[in-house]
Amino acid sequence: MMTRASFVAVGVFSLATTAALAAAEPRVIPLWPDRPPGETAALPPEADITTADDRQPAGRRVTRISNVSHPTLTIYPPDPAIDTRTAVLVCPGGGYARLAIDIEGTEVCDWLNSIGVTGIILKYRVPRREGVAQHLPPAQDAQRALGLLRHRAPELGLDPHRIGIIGFSAGAHVAGVLSTHQDERLYPTVDAADRVSCRPDFAMLIYPGYFTARDREFGIAPEVAVAADKTPPTFIAMAQDDPVRVENALHYYLALKQAGVPAEMHLYPSGGHGFGLRATGEPAATWPARAADWLRASGWLKRDPASGAN
Repeated sequence: MMTRASFVAVGVFSLATTAALAAAEPRVIPLWPDRPPGETAALPPEADITTADDRQPAGRRVTRISNVSHPTLTIYPPDPAIDTRTAVLVCPGGGYARLAIDIEGTEVCDWLNSIGVTGIILKYRVPRREGVAQHLPPAQDAQRALGLLRHRAPELGLDPHRIGIIGFSAGAHVAGVLSTHQDERLYPTVDAADRVSCRPDFAMLIYPGYFTARDREFGIAPEVAVAADKTPPTFIAMAQDDPVRVENALHYYLALKQAGVPAEMHLYPSGGHGFGLRATGEPAATWPARAADWLRASGWLKRDPASGAN
């Protein structure tokens, strides 16, 4: 797959290719019209906090940003020739302290674009805010993001009934919280976008963290309690040697099964944690192919007649 960076490296474009590329440039949208809910203290400037000693999956640097106080959506549309009008909100991980914005963000959008899906990175608030649950500000951002995307779907060229979410590690926890909290907003209503459903139509959880109950040996955390009439169809992928513990995936899958929520889970013998879509050579690195199969079988990659495609 050729990424946008690869296109730029070519250096020579036909006029048609240049026009197509310009049309596909990402669009950045502020998530909140003013200060996000609950924000009172000022943070240092947003910054890349990656160091030379940080782990480099597949031998490549990972960009880790922190001090996010102004959440945004960055929209990466696919080639119009293969556009399904399906969109996926992308939640990078980082332990609620930082965001792995490339390996679990832009690189994910490249993959989604390759299968005809719009990728939308949610740059949610990190690090954790004092005095509130670690997932609350990111979950507020995720609720706002889904509602905003659905409210503005016609303008953005999206089908409001084909908007899913994918999360990695802590980002998967954000996706899990959103998958079970749609009846009411976790913040005061701001505008019309907050009166639109924020339920994702489907969810993909990749090496999820924070799903296991913290006060007992078995079960899931209360903020991701599954409900048959709320939680969307879910895809889960994780390696059994993940230091975050594969029980996060196992317990959540069991909860989905018991609630009758359609779910597919892939557990791999090895692969570790935090590898995104990079070709590490480990079995777990093959999850994107299985996720694409699941999306296709579920109908999300079928071309929408409204898009003008055959």
